[in-house]
Amino acid sequence: MAYNEALANRLREALARERGVDEIKMMGGLCFMIDGHMALGIVGTELMIRVGPDGYEHALARMHAREMDFTGRSMRGFVFVEPAGIRTKRSLASWVALAAAFAKSLPPKAGHARAKDGGVR
Repeated sequence: MAYNEALANRLREALARERGVDEIKMMGGLCFMIDGHMALGIVGTELMIRVGPDGYEHALARMHAREMDFTGRSMRGFVFVEPAGIRTKRSLASWVALAAAFAKSLPPKAGHARAKDGGVR
């Protein structure tokens, strides 16, 4: 399954000020890593957001969000957001901020910006 390239460009723009961002093509989609941690991605036309277990229920309560069931099982801590939920720059930015905050809350992985500079951003 191909991913939405227009959405990929919007995500690149939304993540432009973040340090430690890498893009990886996987499972037919595109994934954005922050400091080596999966943060968000695109599966088809939907946005995949990693919010972690503590942010999961709150994220699911938002309009246009649903549980991520990529493997046929619900993956707690990840949600899919339908295109209607990321139509505006502001709505996309709010989802990106959630994913980035969760990724940055995790210990840095070796070889990434935060690990190299001692956490200084």
